[in-house]
Amino acid sequence: MRAATPLLLHVFPSFSTGGAQVRFTTIANRLGGTFRHAIFAMDGRYEARTLLDSALDVRFPPVDVVKGDMRGNLGRFRAALRDLRPDLLVTSNWGSIEWALARIGTGVPHLHMEDGFGPEERTRQLPRRVLARRLLLRRATVVVPSVLLEHLAREVWRLPSAHLRRIPNGVDLSRFTTVRAARDGPVVIGTVAALRAEKNIARLIRALARLPAGLPARLVIVGDGPERVALEALAIAEGVGGQVEFAGHRADPAPLYAGFDIFALSSDTEQMPLSVLEAMASGLPVAATDVGDVADMLDTTNRPYVVAREEGALADALAHLADRGDLRAALGAANRARAESVFAEADMVAVWRGLFADLVAGRRS
Repeated sequence: MRAATPLLLHVFPSFSTGGAQVRFTTIANRLGGTFRHAIFAMDGRYEARTLLDSALDVRFPPVDVVKGDMRGNLGRFRAALRDLRPDLLVTSNWGSIEWALARIGTGVPHLHMEDGFGPEERTRQLPRRVLARRLLLRRATVVVPSVLLEHLAREVWRLPSAHLRRIPNGVDLSRFTTVRAARDGPVVIGTVAALRAEKNIARLIRALARLPAGLPARLVIVGDGPERVALEALAIAEGVGGQVEFAGHRADPAPLYAGFDIFALSSDTEQMPLSVLEAMASGLPVAATDVGDVADMLDTTNRPYVVAREEGALADALAHLADRGDLRAALGAANRARAESVFAEADMVAVWRGLFADLVAGRRS
């Protein structure tokens, strides 16, 4: 009798559109019918489901989550694991950690993906969470995208090296053009980010306001979120309201990169941001705060423009790039070449395919 196609249960804190969700939908789409998928979002948001290929075998099982009822939630999560009988549980970030506890004793193998941290852990690791990760993830396969996170998982969380994997994010180069139409007018600085506190778009707006008066520039912000109203007010207060465009959320931001001259990242915390890979694929120079693996992701010639998490330093980087069209072109070409050689999406998908297959095979053997 032929074995059923393996079922992977993916648990996300949220399945709204973000870097982790975009990566997962990309992988699932490329793997096609190799696996079936069940997806559960702890917050009940599933906007990223629109990114999934309609031909995939995907279900969204209903599981009640009651805030403050940890014991009850664990019981419901265990019941879901019994009912679904997945071949692999795949959890994502701290917000799904309770499923790691619910899994104990079920025999379901566990893969945990850690992409980074929210604003509460942007400057230091919380001891309670360090201990929980150390205990609950020690028998899981833990995947991280960045060198910084790999070091943290090994040295701070003290996870076994044998269970730790670093899989860099990849980008579909064919979706991004490096061709830009000639145009007059101000230099266009672009960013693509959820408008949340840890992305610190306020820093970018203040950096724009500090650019020299003789250096005309516009800022295009692609993304939406809870900070939008405050950021719109800040742009007006800083005197750059007319220079800032809030483009809102876009399911596919790829075409918008072609309208940027410079890509900017102003975050307080990142690991291996997909938006930077997309900017590299688009042949753009990048001005960014020095967070996560950003400096190592970029071509070496672009690394002087990865600066301290301070608006003056970011403004200086932007001003230098905005004033030199030849420099922007050279850095953009170098970043595209590095994306082609190091961060091809096909390579990332191949590694994930092998990892899923190995873990499922262990479950079925």
